[in-house]
Amino acid sequence: MADTQVAKKEKEDVQATQSSQTDTYYTPNVDICEDSESIRLEADMPGVDQSSVDVTVENNVLTIEGRALQEDPEGYELMGQEYGVGRYRRDFTLSDAVDTEGIKARVQHGVLVVTLPKREQVKTRKIQIEA
Repeated sequence: MADTQVAKKEKEDVQATQSSQTDTYYTPNVDICEDSESIRLEADMPGVDQSSVDVTVENNVLTIEGRALQEDPEGYELMGQEYGVGRYRRDFTLSDAVDTEGIKARVQHGVLVVTLPKREQVKTRKIQIEA
């Protein structure tokens, strides 16, 4: 019974913090990988969907933003929460190697995937060795 009261208090504190601090952003964890054609960012943004995410580029700065709302499953009460839910934001400075016109983004199951294609002149190409 005491654990239930503590969990309820934690839930109330989290909700109060989120509703009173509208300018608070969570920094999503991001994995970055690269191949010869592109760079790919995978950002964990639990609770976001296609309609609640924005990806912009301005002055070679890529900005990802999203908003998620915590909804308890019907008939259940939140007893604990290990990650913050609310607004997400993260900025990345892009090099000139990125073709900003070809950037693509998709979101699925709370993971935003942004593909940053490389410009033709910086792509790795194999040089044939002559005998």
